[in-house]
Amino acid sequence: MTTEKHEELLNCPKEFLIRMLTGKWKPCIFRYATQGPVRFGQIMKLLPEASKQALTTALREMEASGILERNVIAEKPLNVQYSLTDLGLEFIPIFKAIDELGMLPVRAAV
Repeated sequence: MTTEKHEELLNCPKEFLIRMLTGKWKPCIFRYATQGPVRFGQIMKLLPEASKQALTTALREMEASGILERNVIAEKPLNVQYSLTDLGLEFIPIFKAIDELGMLPVRAAV
């Protein structure tokens, strides 16, 4: 973790954590990574409306935040696989809670 990010974490940990996982594609990427290692090509197929650049940016940010780990698979053709780090695994209960909160209005409408 960079010194700047460490200082940011100390100043406002909630904002730091929210920025780690917000963005158009990060929650979707995170959800797919909770199911096990996922390759870049798989993510592209699962999110066809996302551009290659947008996914690359989101993946790099999640890797820099320590949520995802990038593994290069030395085979032909060369493949890159992403998996959750120990820190990323800590976010699973948070996302489950967010899912439950998101369902409250749906349940109330029924």
